[in-house]
Amino acid sequence: MRVGGKRKKGDDGNKVGQERWLLTYADMITLLLALFIVMYSMSKIDSEKFHNVTEALSEQLHKGRSIFEKSLRSDVIGDNTLDYGRLRLIQQRIKDRIRLESMRRETPVGISTTVDQRGLVIHIKESALFDPGSHILKDDAYEPLDIVSTQLKNINNPIRIEGHTDNTPINTPRFPSNWELSAARAISVIKYFIEKHEISPDQLSALGFGEFKPIADNATPEGRAQNRRVDIVVLAQSEIKNEPPSQPEKMADFEE
Repeated sequence: MRVGGKRKKGDDGNKVGQERWLLTYADMITLLLALFIVMYSMSKIDSEKFHNVTEALSEQLHKGRSIFEKSLRSDVIGDNTLDYGRLRLIQQRIKDRIRLESMRRETPVGISTTVDQRGLVIHIKESALFDPGSHILKDDAYEPLDIVSTQLKNINNPIRIEGHTDNTPINTPRFPSNWELSAARAISVIKYFIEKHEISPDQLSALGFGEFKPIADNATPEGRAQNRRVDIVVLAQSEIKNEPPSQPEKMADFEE
C-alpha cells in the first residue's frame, strides 16, 4: 500500500505474516494427496499386506491403538465398564475398520452403527450373516463378526444380541414362526463370540424379536432388507442397572 507515493512502513512484513498459513495448508494438501495415492495403489493387493500398511498408517497418523486403549483405561466407570463417550470411541474404530474392509473388498461389509439411549448399537444385515430362512452362519459371516468382536473383548459391559426379521411369514418344522428364527440367529452369534473370541458368557444375552421391532417400512423390498438384521447392543453403564444381577439373589418363598 502506498500513501502519497511512498510505501507504508511494515506493509511487506504484514503481508508475509498473513500468507504463512499457505505453507501449512500446502503441506496438509500434499500429505492428503500422498495418502490417497497410497490407498488407491493398494486397492488390488492381498489382504495381509493391506492390513499391515493400514496399521502402519494408523500408528503414524493417530498413534494407533495405544492411545485409544490408554484413553479407555483412564476414563472407565466402575469395573472397566464404559459409558456413552467411550462407546462412541469404539463406534468410531468399528466405522474405520468397516471403511477399510469395504475398500479392500470393493463391496459394503453390511454393518452400520448408532449410539442411542441404550448404548452402542451395531446393526449387521441378514445377508452378511445368514442365508434366507437359516440360522447357520455363512462362511463369509465371520469377517463382519470379527470386526465387531475384536473391539468388544476388553470391556465388561453387558452385550445383548438381538435377532430381527421382516414380516414375511415362515412356517417350517425348525422355525414355526419368525420368533424362533430370530432367536436362533441371535444364539448362533453368541456361540461364535464365546467359542472364537472368548467373550465372557455372563456378558451375553440373546433376544428374538421376530418382525415386531422394524427400523424401516416392511411395505418395500428395501425396507424389509433393513429389518432383517442382527443387532449387537453394548449397554452403556447408566443402563446396566436395568439388567438382572449376575449372581442370583435368594428367591422369596411363595405362599401356596
